[in-house]
Amino acid sequence: MLQWEQSSRTTNASQQHRTADMDFSGTWKVYSEENLERFLEAVGAPQMVVKMRKEMKPVITIEQKGRDFTFTMKTPLCTKVHHFSLGKETDITTVDGRKFKCIVREENGKLIAEADKFTSVREIQGEEMVETVTSGSVTFVSRSKRV
Repeated sequence: MLQWEQSSRTTNASQQHRTADMDFSGTWKVYSEENLERFLEAVGAPQMVVKMRKEMKPVITIEQKGRDFTFTMKTPLCTKVHHFSLGKETDITTVDGRKFKCIVREENGKLIAEADKFTSVREIQGEEMVETVTSGSVTFVSRSKRV
């Protein structure tokens, strides 16, 4: 039992260190999206939202203070702001007003968000931020560059 507690403390300390080293903060412009339409349909977005969203490339601003994040997504039609803390359940509201609960955690420098209908993995790859979102058998990939 003592050995497990010690390794647990080590893991938590290293996770906290990695969280501080993640560099998601900044403003990101989406330039590429793969399979967006199928993904939106899979999560039940209304057809009007699917049609409008596939014509837009959002700008995402991420502010990180330790384990607390503010995530702002701007499109010509609307701005959505979400606040979350790693490991704590949060409420997310979609563009069309649907609400769902989500927990975001950090794992190996990636932000992983899990909800009933999807799992999102956001990571920095070189100069890009890549988000891979899976809902059932449908996978959506979004690529952004800092602006």
